[in-house]
Amino acid sequence: MKRILFMPFLQMSSGHHQVANGIIDSLQETNDLFECEKIDILSYSYGNVEGFISKFYLKWIYLFPNLYSWLYKKSAYKYKNEAKRFYFYEWLFLYWMEKLIKEKSPQLIICTHALPSYLLNHLKQKGSISVPVINVYTDYFINQIWGLECIDYHFVPTKEIKEVLIERGVKSDQVLVTGIPIHPRYKAQAKVHHQKDKFSILISGGNLGIGLIKTFVETLQPSGKINYTVLCGENNKLFNWIKQLNNPFINAVPYISSKEEMNKLYDKVDAIITKPGGVTISECLFKRIPIFIYHELPGQEEINLQNLKKWGLVYHLECWRETPNFEEKILKVLHCDKLQKLLNQQLNTYHQHLSKEKVSLFIEKLLAENNIGK
Repeated sequence: MKRILFMPFLQMSSGHHQVANGIIDSLQETNDLFECEKIDILSYSYGNVEGFISKFYLKWIYLFPNLYSWLYKKSAYKYKNEAKRFYFYEWLFLYWMEKLIKEKSPQLIICTHALPSYLLNHLKQKGSISVPVINVYTDYFINQIWGLECIDYHFVPTKEIKEVLIERGVKSDQVLVTGIPIHPRYKAQAKVHHQKDKFSILISGGNLGIGLIKTFVETLQPSGKINYTVLCGENNKLFNWIKQLNNPFINAVPYISSKEEMNKLYDKVDAIITKPGGVTISECLFKRIPIFIYHELPGQEEINLQNLKKWGLVYHLECWRETPNFEEKILKVLHCDKLQKLLNQQLNTYHQHLSKEKVSLFIEKLLAENNIGK
């Protein structure tokens, strides 16, 4: 049995957990030789404190978005040539991380969040542990907290991020351009652009109850040329509110746990309006669905949006609150052959640089080649 430890951060639903769950399911589909466990170092170290921290984090973003954005960019994103030390994190977690590794004795650790990666990198530098570690990046940039020097492999979202790592001293053969890993239940489908009288658009981004999705839906003035499906996730207030609107062109969908059902929903839509969260964007890039961004949360999503726009992979619905009928802008994009051709070119470039090897097969081969877990 080969024991693999997955390390996201916090217990709340997030891209870190979705990516870990997707890789776990991929590995367990391959064979039954993998024993996969997912552990949040905060819960492991300090128990119920994690619940308070998660609630505080969401409240902070909601009440003080500008402060969060400023602090995140200053502390975690502003890159300097020298490796940055986070002594507070070391004080809080290094003892517990070393204890966890001794207790679990994993043959491989996969980090889907920067904090455990930083701690493990530090322990490897000191020679306290020797277990192989893989970083799986879940945003379209690399923040300062991720460990780099002693990390064995890096799964990155785009070729541009690979180039950033190489500039920071990581060897090219240690970096795989995987895209942000998505669940194996999502299947590729060729999107053929053709003129239509009516479009179907998915709206998502309201699962955690923060953000502007309700305001966005309130601003919609459906003409009947677009049918909107709002993915409400576990936000029951949003779901009930949309149902009460009783608008024939705006439909609410509750939380969809089945990846097969979500895959079918993606296949039915002509575009998506969403926030620039890493996993949703990766799913839509994989499915070749045109992406409109209506809002970004402070910090990570702001930087994601900046890079995705630079690479020509998304359309930004700017100033939609001041635009009386922004549906016409969406329709112009969907009807414009030139814009759709340009998007397809960018998507082709994105897909051409993705590794042909599945993440699960690479991990299986890595364990086998190094005789790990025997």
